[in-house]
Amino acid sequence: MAEFDAVSKHLVQTYPADFARFALRRDDLDDVEVLDTEQPTSHRIDSLLRVHLDGQYVLVHHEFQTTDSKPPMPLRMAGYIGRLIEHYGLPVYAHVIYLRPSAGRRDPGYYMQEHPECPIIIRYKVSRLSQIAGRAILARGPVGLLPFAPLMQPPAGQSQQSWLAQCVAKAASLPLDQPVKANLLTGLAILGGLVYNPQTIETTIAKEHLMDLMRESSFAQYLAEMFREEAQEQGRKEGIEQGIEQGGREFLLDVLALRFPADQVRPLAARIEAIADVPRLKRLHRAAIQAPNLEAFRSLLDERP
Repeated sequence: MAEFDAVSKHLVQTYPADFARFALRRDDLDDVEVLDTEQPTSHRIDSLLRVHLDGQYVLVHHEFQTTDSKPPMPLRMAGYIGRLIEHYGLPVYAHVIYLRPSAGRRDPGYYMQEHPECPIIIRYKVSRLSQIAGRAILARGPVGLLPFAPLMQPPAGQSQQSWLAQCVAKAASLPLDQPVKANLLTGLAILGGLVYNPQTIETTIAKEHLMDLMRESSFAQYLAEMFREEAQEQGRKEGIEQGIEQGGREFLLDVLALRFPADQVRPLAARIEAIADVPRLKRLHRAAIQAPNLEAFRSLLDERP
């Protein structure tokens, strides 16, 4: 689920004030700063913001989940919150956001130690996007949250497919620079995959004539680079050449799927699956990120190894 985490984290870093307001349920905040998520904990947390609120600075911590957590989320959050308080000495507003409808149903929103001589309770907020009315997000227009709107509850009587189309149309209508709009739509399409069939997403976006715009998204390139780094790290950890080959093929196909129409990429899949040369897979991966069009990539694929 790395792509969903990457999209969520990227959106928080790009629109931190939108996510701070969403977590705090307040608009009267200022001086929102994105903090490094590596320092305070032994496990990298998803997002950490420092916000000026009511005359003091507080921390706003987000965790994005697509599945139920192991270890359980209350235990994880207790550890995160304790280490954040120790490191920064500031109040912590912690928030878990469940992206997939089936996830987090049993998360109580607190960790409790019920020992009679030493009771402890650590609370955090829980948001399940499938239970949040999406209409308010579209009406108020917090740009950073718009890509999450398709995962939210449609208006009464509206089908999911119609709701997806409304979310896409809203994103397309925003008065934003083309690169910004391309990134939002790319994020919406990727997150939408948690609920909708990929073909439904592609068809909906194609109807709005947005495919060409999305192929220019720097966000898609950011994801492609992340996938490449993950594949290399996985290969180093496993120390198995076969694992490197398979990871390289999968991430190469992921990049192509993000940048080019599925019906044009599909015929190339069998040829890519047959490649066992790791250096060649790396060269093709870079080409998939940088090629101006699919024909340019196909020419490199046609070259003799």
